[in-house]
This record gives sequence, C-alpha cells and structure tokens, in this order.
Amino acid sequence: MLQRPIAKAQAPRVLMVGTALEGRGGVAAVVSVLRRHGLFERERVRYVATHAEGSRGAKLKSALSGLSATVRICLGQRPAVVHAHASSHASFLRKSALLLIARLAGCNTIFHLHGGGFRKYATEEAGPVLRRWIGHTLARSSVVITLSEGWADFVQAFAPSSHVAVVPNSVPLPALADPALAQPQRVLYLGRLEAAKGVFELLAAGAQLAPRFPLLRLVFGGEGDAQALRRRATELGLDERIELPGWLGARERDAELAKAELFCLPSHAEGLPMSMLEAMAARKAVVVTEVGAVPEAVRDGDNGLLVPPRDAQALAGALAQVMMDPALRERLAGCARATIERHYSTEVVCGQLSTIYRELAGVGR
Repeated sequence: MLQRPIAKAQAPRVLMVGTALEGRGGVAAVVSVLRRHGLFERERVRYVATHAEGSRGAKLKSALSGLSATVRICLGQRPAVVHAHASSHASFLRKSALLLIARLAGCNTIFHLHGGGFRKYATEEAGPVLRRWIGHTLARSSVVITLSEGWADFVQAFAPSSHVAVVPNSVPLPALADPALAQPQRVLYLGRLEAAKGVFELLAAGAQLAPRFPLLRLVFGGEGDAQALRRRATELGLDERIELPGWLGARERDAELAKAELFCLPSHAEGLPMSMLEAMAARKAVVVTEVGAVPEAVRDGDNGLLVPPRDAQALAGALAQVMMDPALRERLAGCARATIERHYSTEVVCGQLSTIYRELAGVGR
C-alpha cells in the first residue's frame, strides 16, 4: 500500500520576534492575546523569542538563540515580513540588529514600538551615533507601528521619512463578573513595583484618604521592590491597608479585578498599558496619569479620570471622587467597557495587523 508523502510545513509569511511569551511583561501579554485570537494561524506567523526573564546567562542564551533562529529563518525560508516588538536600551539594540539582518535577506520589516521610555531614550540618553542608528532603523523599516497618534507624531518628527501606522494594544472582552463581588474602597494596581510606576504616589494618596475611608485597601499586584513599598507603607501608617499578592496570572488577575471597586495606574511614563485596558475591559472605573498614549484611550470624566503624574494630592482627590460617587463610578465603568469594545478589541486589532501583513506581502485578503 502506497503511503502519501508527508506535506512539508509551510514557510511562515511573517516572522515575529519579541520577548518569551511565558514572561510577565506587557509585550508578552500583547502577543499572547494575538496568538490566542488566531492571528498566528490566519497569517502564518512564526514566533521567535529573543529575550527571556532570569539570570544574565539565561538572557544571553535567549538572545543568541533568537539571533540564530532569525538568521536561519530569514535566509532559509525568506518570510515576507519580519515583525519585531521593541522598546528601549537592550531591547532596541537586539531588535534593530535583527531587522538589519532581515532587510539584508530581502524581507519587509516592521518595528513595533512599545514602552513609554523610548522618547527619553532616543532624544536624551542616546549619544549622537546611537541617535543616528535609531533614526536609520525607523526610516528603513517598511512600517513603524506605534500605539497611538501621539507616538506616531514623535516617530515622524524624529525620522521624517519613516512610514508609520497606529495599531493600539488589544485585549479580549471577558465575561463580566458579578458586581456584588466588588468590595467598597478597594483600589487595585497592576504593574511593576517601582517608583517609575507611581506606586509611592499611590501610597501617599492612600495616607491622605485613610482617615476619610475606613474600608480603604490598596492592592499592588506585581513584582519588583515589594520591601521598599512595605517599608514606606509602614512609615505612612498603612500596614493594615495594603496587600502585596505578587505577580498575578490571568485567573488571579481577573479575580482581583472582580473584587476591586476601581483601578489605578499612576505611572510617570507609559506607552499604552495593558493593565489599564484589561481593567477597562472588565468594566472598572480607572484613575490613571495623563502620560504616553493614555489620554488617547481615556477621556477625563467620560470613561475614566486623568491626573498629572507625580501628584499625590491630585491622585487622592480623583480616587476620593470615584469612591464617594456611585453614579460617577458606574458611568465611568460602563463607558470604559464600551471604549474597549469599539476601539481596542482583539478582533479590531488583529484585522489591522492582517491588513499590514498582506499589503507588505502583496497578497489579497
């Protein structure tokens, strides 16, 4: 009996490179959402990790392995598009080198910009040679994807010949939790436990609010300098008011969102934070700082409240306003969910990426 030959695996149309998907950062969350929604299968995407969390040795091993795989795929399988998720510093250097290899192999390239610190990195921290290389990388990319119009304007000004497309981060729309699960005056933060995320301003705001709100709880979900946060909470008399559950997986995150009365992210700088979008998708009122792409997603007084960064007093005032006014809280939460449905759903964003891929690859939809 003759056996049918085993079909050779199709070469990828798109090679996507970024951080390991089992990681705990925003890029891993973004890409994982796209994969779960079927983008990889629909557009023949192959994913290569070029960064992993862990020791310096583990990071070096991941970088070298990712470099080797990228070279092998670009030269051997010639994907039409190489799509790199990048931010600043080492992430930019790794991805810019990989995109150079991809261009030399004749591939179209996408530089997908994440991270709120890129403007400072490109304009202040980088020396003249590195600034020229950043501009060259942006200009030579087939497409630069930014998360917002504001970031698109920056890229266009920094590298005028670059071709920019705005594609926001996306989140799935979860089933809504029972409103009865929400605990009064419970404020949830999700992110790194570090000063740049505004966690110490949130503690300072909590100290101002504690005398007026006897049920106040500040929940800090994430990894980082938990000891410094605990020490500062003790100094402010908030020992019994804070919870530090550590990093939260998807199930634990959803449980904490269900219990929270509102969500707060008082960062000093941001791109388009996934944790904020997840909170909005979960139909929570959000109090966030007016940094990065946040003001393009959150309209003050409509689907959330915006406050200046590094301003604990303004933060305390906004948190108090939401906690004291159930009608306001309900309106903000409802509009937040509607915003995600209209502009940030996975269906919408995957469609935008598919269009870019197919235009670069010269194939029809």
